[in-house]
Amino acid sequence: MKALIAGIGSYVPEKVLTNFDFEKMVDTSDEWIRTRSGIKERHVTTEDQATSDLSLIAAQRALKSAGVKSRDVGAIILATATPDMLFPSTACLVQARIGAPHVIAFDISAGCTGFLYGLAVAESFIIHGYDNLLVIGADNLTKITDYTDRTTCVLFGDGAGAAVIKKSDGKNGIISSYFASDGSSWEPLQQPAGGSRVPASHDSVNKRLHFIKMQGNEVFKLAVRAMFEAATKTLKRAKIQASEIDCLIPHQANIRIIEASAKRLHIPMDKVIVNLDRYGNTSAASIPLALDEAVQQGRVRKGSLVLMIAFGAGFTWGGVLFRY
Repeated sequence: MKALIAGIGSYVPEKVLTNFDFEKMVDTSDEWIRTRSGIKERHVTTEDQATSDLSLIAAQRALKSAGVKSRDVGAIILATATPDMLFPSTACLVQARIGAPHVIAFDISAGCTGFLYGLAVAESFIIHGYDNLLVIGADNLTKITDYTDRTTCVLFGDGAGAAVIKKSDGKNGIISSYFASDGSSWEPLQQPAGGSRVPASHDSVNKRLHFIKMQGNEVFKLAVRAMFEAATKTLKRAKIQASEIDCLIPHQANIRIIEASAKRLHIPMDKVIVNLDRYGNTSAASIPLALDEAVQQGRVRKGSLVLMIAFGAGFTWGGVLFRY
């Protein structure tokens, strides 16, 4: 029995922030942003939009795509680094609003790799008899972005993506996966304050410790290595060559990371899904958002062999190979 991605949906807020908008905010330029990241614009939430609001719409669209009623959902697994609050879980808030009574609902934290981690959890639930599992990747990174830091503020956007996972006795479904983490590499990408190590205080706020802190060069080196390992080990477990896949969906963090990963895997860029230019880095929403667009555009069709790879804060990384 396999875990099948039976439906997909996504949502991004309406407000758009372009590179030219950033030229008026910090010392940067459209050319500088594009050449170093590949990003042209990103969607950002309004003051009253939380992660659960984004998740709800993406989940509803995924359920409609799969032809599943909310009352028939077996579990809600929500990957995010920006929950509405530390507790209760954002998944529980979505569960109440979507009308899925008394089902399992919880959040997972694996940074930008979160959606893939969520698929792995859903797959284990399928094996244990659950069905119609809702996996959501959603982040509201602009709420923790420091708009005085020119090196990071241009990178992030907001969004949500969701998938409905069902049982499959056929050839379609998840074929193989690989996951890893390295907690010794946590420092280059973090949000220092807000947890039990550095609780919220006047001092932590004044020092701007509740915003994303990133050492870009270190993250780049870790990411390229991690993406390559995730891809090769996922493919090896399936005994499939990179040349055999129809589509590569990498985490959308930086165009140079994506191109370097594709080059090392000898996968032509016309097989790689890239929407980074329009959304920026949406963290856990990145891959389901790209998958939904690829399906809508016909680049991923029934029977397509798709490899998804990601890396994120933690440091975490992983890959999932599936036949759609």
